[in-house]
Amino acid sequence: MLTIFFYALVFGFVFCLSPGAVLAETLRRGLLHGFTPALLVQFGSLVGDAVWAVIGLTGIALLIQHDTVRVPLTIVCALYLAWLGVRSLIDAWHLPEPDDAPASTRQNALAVGAAISLANPKNIVYWGALGSALSGIVGATPSHGQTLMFFAGFMLASVLSCFLIAALVNLLRQNASPMWQRISYGTCGVVLIYLAVLAAQGI
Repeated sequence: MLTIFFYALVFGFVFCLSPGAVLAETLRRGLLHGFTPALLVQFGSLVGDAVWAVIGLTGIALLIQHDTVRVPLTIVCALYLAWLGVRSLIDAWHLPEPDDAPASTRQNALAVGAAISLANPKNIVYWGALGSALSGIVGATPSHGQTLMFFAGFMLASVLSCFLIAALVNLLRQNASPMWQRISYGTCGVVLIYLAVLAAQGI
């Protein structure tokens, strides 16, 4: 069981710390409003991660891969990522004033993180691979207990990553010059639009 938990921790950190839409939006929000909104984007993404994890580990993935479900979800994902990317490019052009985020902004950050994660059907590919990896680790079809242990390890790594990423972004915010903030916003915008294009190509 400890081996399964360790593997899950490693997979969880790799998944959460890899570049992507959630990380780009976390950087944009963190530079603008600080630690809490960055953390909430990360927390919001955990909702989607947990949903995709359950889907991937229980075999419901086959339903999600059906075109009648996959295509509309992919379109929504591409449009949403493109919209976030354009907003980030606008922020790079007209650098917003950093401030403390009001409650509405914090709630929005949580919702954005969840929406990015839930609308990304490519997460199911990752979780389908993890389901196969878990079978390879245990050498057979994993039991319910083994699956739960794997899920727990992954989610623990995800929660720890949330705090780590938000702290690093806040540190960058406190030390970055306006020029570096513009570069960061612009980079996030380009990355988000690029991910939107990649998502659209999967239709």
